[in-house]
Amino acid sequence: MSNSKYTPESIELTSRPPFPAPAPNVTAAPATSNVPEAGLPNNSSELNPSLLHPVDGGFHAWAFLGASFLIEAIVWGFPDAFGVFLDAYLTDPAYTSHPHASSLLPLIGPIASGIVYCVAPFLSPLINRYPNHRRTAMYVGLLLCWASLFAASYATNVVILLALQGVVYAFGAALLYFPSLSYLAEWFINLRGFANGVLFAGTGVGGIVLPLTISKLLTMYGPNVTVRILSVGIVVLLLPLMPFVKGRIPVGHVAGHVQPVSRGSSNSVKSWMGSYFFWMLLVANTIQSFAYFVPILWLPTFASTLNLDSTTSSATLAMFHTGSVIGRLTMGYLSDSSLKQCFILASSTLLATSVTIFVLWGVFSTNLAGLFSFCIIYGLLAGGWPSLWSGFGKGLTLNDPTLSMTLFGILLFTRGIGNIASTPLSAALTGFSSSSPTTSFSTNSSSSLSQMSAKLGFNIAGGRFASTILYVGTCFAGAGMIVLFGWGREVYYHHRRRQSAGAASETVM
Repeated sequence: MSNSKYTPESIELTSRPPFPAPAPNVTAAPATSNVPEAGLPNNSSELNPSLLHPVDGGFHAWAFLGASFLIEAIVWGFPDAFGVFLDAYLTDPAYTSHPHASSLLPLIGPIASGIVYCVAPFLSPLINRYPNHRRTAMYVGLLLCWASLFAASYATNVVILLALQGVVYAFGAALLYFPSLSYLAEWFINLRGFANGVLFAGTGVGGIVLPLTISKLLTMYGPNVTVRILSVGIVVLLLPLMPFVKGRIPVGHVAGHVQPVSRGSSNSVKSWMGSYFFWMLLVANTIQSFAYFVPILWLPTFASTLNLDSTTSSATLAMFHTGSVIGRLTMGYLSDSSLKQCFILASSTLLATSVTIFVLWGVFSTNLAGLFSFCIIYGLLAGGWPSLWSGFGKGLTLNDPTLSMTLFGILLFTRGIGNIASTPLSAALTGFSSSSPTTSFSTNSSSSLSQMSAKLGFNIAGGRFASTILYVGTCFAGAGMIVLFGWGREVYYHHRRRQSAGAASETVM
């Protein structure tokens, strides 16, 4: 058996190192005769692995990945496309006439995605403890998604709209999404990074299709009917695919009945607390998240200040997600190679994103061509970050599906904190808390004329986005430096260990 590949039989679930392996290629621990296949509960060792569907390929694996891809596209694509709704809400007196509308409306999309992120550490233990209820949770989640959006289509009160389209939708989306994500580690082992890339690319595809679709529907029917159509469309698209989202490995089968099973090792999770590698990944992920979502929220509004129509403004998100799809697929595929490759990809893309923010958004985004160029390159560089989680996490989880889900839950939680906190912060930086936001951005014709003669992207809208651009660029630079420092530390200690081993060898001789 080759040590460079992960196979279910070669994964040791009873002991895991607190640090990733120092060598570029992280390999699993040796096989033992009393350890069941990866993902099987310890009380299921009597199951015959040859009767299970194959990993890393076959109809069932690819059907699962395709169905989960579409779930990803809907769950995350809808909140990511909220910038299109925001532009419509902020120009509709039915919404802007309510108190605090200008500060509450921009929160709907970020709160929806932020809650989905933040409930991950709380849902993951329940999913691991009661894996036989995952599919039931998905159907309940789909029902909540439909009901929340359908009810929101009749709401004009901003607070109620925030509660339905933001909060209730988020809990439904979480129940739909996380059980499907937990199955991924059962179906893919050697190709897990690639599978993660494909799955996360669903967000990008949803971000391409939904903004353009929503913009057309808004033009034809307005916000209320558009949300109603989308609520029905989600059910029509996802319900036929739900049977394909299932586990590869039977869970909790003892004496012919199903019971809660304890999966994973709490000692392994506790060991992460003393791992510099874990904290490097966590801190870099959090800082990246405080910046990543800001352009997604404000790009349509920024485009409207260039005197572009609503369809073209919505296309900025489509351009971003087009680059994001390419970035996530590429980084997911490359992350399967080695830990060193993950460090190179993470540090280079984070620092390059910072340069892109300052140069393409801050300097050249004064016209449609410059803005579209920024959107595509920003999506390409920044969008692929989650696809690297699997590659970074191999040394911490050793392909245990439960530990993989736990690590993803922690990373998603910190990502959600950045998502939620960055919204009011960016709103304050843009000065968007004014009582007349629509006149500040979209409808001031004299301002539009002055923007057409602006020399820099920093100067658009009277310089209102300058602080936001500086904030986003600085965050990406900080995250990149943290990863670069972690990589340097890894190389240094690896070199020290090799020197120590060489000195010990000479002493023996």
